[in-house]
Amino acid sequence: MLVGVIGKPNVGKSTFFSAATLREVAIADFPFTTIKPNVGVAYLRTQCVHQEMGVVDNPRNSTCVNGTRLIPVKLVDVAGLVEGAAQGRGLGNQFLDEIRQADALIHVVDASGSTDGEGRKVPPGSHDPLKDIEMVEREFDLWVLGIIRRDWEKTSRLAEQSAARITASLAARLTGLAVDEKEIEVVVAQLHLKPEKPTEWSDSDLQKFATHLRERSKPSLIAANKADLPSAMENMERLTATGRKVIPCASEAELLLRRAAERGFVSYTPGDETFRLIQTKALTREQLQAIEMVDRRVMKVFRGTGVQKAIDEAYFSLLGAVVVFPVEDERKLSDKKGNVLPDAYVMRGGSTTLDLARAVHSDLAEGFLYAIDARTGMRLAADHQLKNHDIVKIVSSR
Repeated sequence: MLVGVIGKPNVGKSTFFSAATLREVAIADFPFTTIKPNVGVAYLRTQCVHQEMGVVDNPRNSTCVNGTRLIPVKLVDVAGLVEGAAQGRGLGNQFLDEIRQADALIHVVDASGSTDGEGRKVPPGSHDPLKDIEMVEREFDLWVLGIIRRDWEKTSRLAEQSAARITASLAARLTGLAVDEKEIEVVVAQLHLKPEKPTEWSDSDLQKFATHLRERSKPSLIAANKADLPSAMENMERLTATGRKVIPCASEAELLLRRAAERGFVSYTPGDETFRLIQTKALTREQLQAIEMVDRRVMKVFRGTGVQKAIDEAYFSLLGAVVVFPVEDERKLSDKKGNVLPDAYVMRGGSTTLDLARAVHSDLAEGFLYAIDARTGMRLAADHQLKNHDIVKIVSSR
């Protein structure tokens, strides 16, 4: 699964991405600092099962810190989106093409209202971040609509004449957006459109279709960045009132803590609500003041910086992801080398034991016989749906 980080220019997307991945990317206080997409590894945070099972784990594909399992996941940060992007303005077409394969979106917004629609600096509180959300969503929808409208009259007429499914034609046209026919069928049903009569679909129907498809295939949340600035408080309430999932964020604070932890100045794990100073003597007065400000204005107010929470929510809430621990010995909870709970896999919501076998190795899936629930010892069929924190052994003829 891939999560994209989107937003208008100069809202702190690159800072969010850098804080989440510790990748060195261009960060500056002006629009279009990001031109080419940045792809990096962040972490999904979940409780490790080793304490529940009374064992000492030996993580291999992930990390366990004080009972917290940090599992690598992929993020992509793309260029900022401006009004008119769907027609190619700014880096619009490039942006939209780079984000098309994302399964979910983290929409970074300047909650302080200190940048205008183009990403230029304005007095804090003078710009409405709601307009930014609406603009980005509108441009995305217009881009999808443009793809649908290409030869629509011909496509819809041929589908009717040949009694072919218009949903299949749309799925083929939108395959680059990682949209399948089932999702299209659901949207068609939701809008009460007649799949057998696509020539009767109005332009308004197509617009609604594009919006609903985006909402379903690219679910998003709002990372309300710069939430620690005074002008953000009122905007935060207005953003939440829209019914969207909103996470208060302070990306600069997270980046500061991650860098300080990397250098051994503080003890901090991404997503923690607190941190602990370790080497105060090695810090300058300015550095100490900055860390104390983060504690006072961010950690104590929001119980964390929000960056890790946004990533966790994107995977767990938007995508319904589950974390599964595959083992080769269900009694010792280990692999063949004796490593206990070596791997943690992030699976899509609704994934089965056969999907897990396929994720671990294609040979396991081809020779799949059954799986075993390590907690209960019960056999699980290929279509058994996985739950979060399942510990599973795959039994295969290969």
